[in-house]
Amino acid sequence: MKKILITTGGSGGHVIPSLSIYDALKDDYEVHISTDLRGSKYINNDNYNYSLIDVPNLFSNLFLLPYNLMKFFISIIKSYKYLKSNNFNILISTGGYMSVPLCLASNLLNLKIYIFEPNSFLGRANKLMLSFAEKIICYNINLKGISKKHLSKIYLVKPLLRKEIYKYQKNQKTLFPEKKKILIIGGSQGAKFFDEFITKIITKLSKTYKIQVLQQVINLNSKENIKEIYQKNHIEHELFDFDDKLLIKAVNYDLAITRSGASTISELGYLNIPFVAIPFPYAKDDHQYYNAEFYEKKKSCWLIMQKDIDEKSFKDLMIKIFENQNDYLSKKNNLIQLNKENTWEKNKFKLIELLNEN
Repeated sequence: MKKILITTGGSGGHVIPSLSIYDALKDDYEVHISTDLRGSKYINNDNYNYSLIDVPNLFSNLFLLPYNLMKFFISIIKSYKYLKSNNFNILISTGGYMSVPLCLASNLLNLKIYIFEPNSFLGRANKLMLSFAEKIICYNINLKGISKKHLSKIYLVKPLLRKEIYKYQKNQKTLFPEKKKILIIGGSQGAKFFDEFITKIITKLSKTYKIQVLQQVINLNSKENIKEIYQKNHIEHELFDFDDKLLIKAVNYDLAITRSGASTISELGYLNIPFVAIPFPYAKDDHQYYNAEFYEKKKSCWLIMQKDIDEKSFKDLMIKIFENQNDYLSKKNNLIQLNKENTWEKNKFKLIELLNEN
């Protein structure tokens, strides 16, 4: 049986796809995951075999660059020994700087390397390692940031979601009801804007519309402040900071206001929940914008840049969404069409078919 190592960075955007890949392959291969301490908080110890490998962020502190360079080269040596001692045959990288030493060591050992890129813009670590890779597994044929010489390496799959998502009942509503049920997902970065600005808009809209919110908040202090605001304005609400079962609750919500991380909007789209995307403006290579742009071009979401938002324009947009049922239902129907071929079994087959080549 082939042994596969999935190496992943420390953010949820890197780790969550790696867990989906693990679940898709574990019945046919011996699969392990490597991440750093940041990434481990997203991994359930009981369900996944994983190892912690510490890799320095070379550019986190320029004064420490010589020291970090030394640690980086040591991490390549450690990666080489780790791969060789465990007899891995294949490496799959979902990106992040911590994946680079393992990719380099895999190349030295002549292991097959596959890159997985869920975003619509190729991540920097994945871009750096693409020359060594057999294929890049991605969702968008028009992947940004990839050079023409590597276009033949693109291997398309439908968005690979967490396995349990495929078991959820999709949103089947055909009308935007009188009570507007709104899901608000600020993400782990830039959530302060959502806590402050979006909360203010929801409060103003509640003067005209009956609104219920399920809202992600940045921390406990913010949670208490928003709770007080919503209680004062008689807005039905549930607040959370992190909830991996969020979408079980969210499937009955009518609209999402969200950042546009690849996993988040893929899951919303699969569950037929139309969304207003506000990309995190400081994301590397503006990848959140390109993620949302993919859906906007398919006429399946509303896209607005944070720099273009003011209270009046955003409130007007929300009112337009509430009042224009035809546009709302058109967005939902387009999401349904985008995801009708997305099944766990089909994506699993595509991955196994690729890894079994040659």
